[in-house]
Amino acid sequence: MSDDFYCENVLSGLIEVEKVHETNNVVAYHHTRPFWETHIVVIPKRHISSLLTLEDSDNEILLELFQVIREVAGKVVEQKGAARVLTNLGKYQDSKHLHFHVYSGKCVRLDESS
Repeated sequence: MSDDFYCENVLSGLIEVEKVHETNNVVAYHHTRPFWETHIVVIPKRHISSLLTLEDSDNEILLELFQVIREVAGKVVEQKGAARVLTNLGKYQDSKHLHFHVYSGKCVRLDESS
């Protein structure tokens, strides 16, 4: 597996995804291999490695990213009654592209890969 699944597969169009929300700089889509009953991934369209590598020049895109997360999570809460928002860092981050998981419901997969 590459270090950046999102740039190499999703944003390149190599893998087709079911989009939930899209702006000029951010896309949210149903996870291709969901861990939970409802599992949506939110990513910036521009490569940013991690939450830890954000720079001051990323403030606008980070604000837009969180606006999309808020909207997607709000819809999940409206439909399912609850939602969680998660990001991974360090060795927990399989794909080295900033991404957030918006999820709800029971776990449907028990393996550690994302």
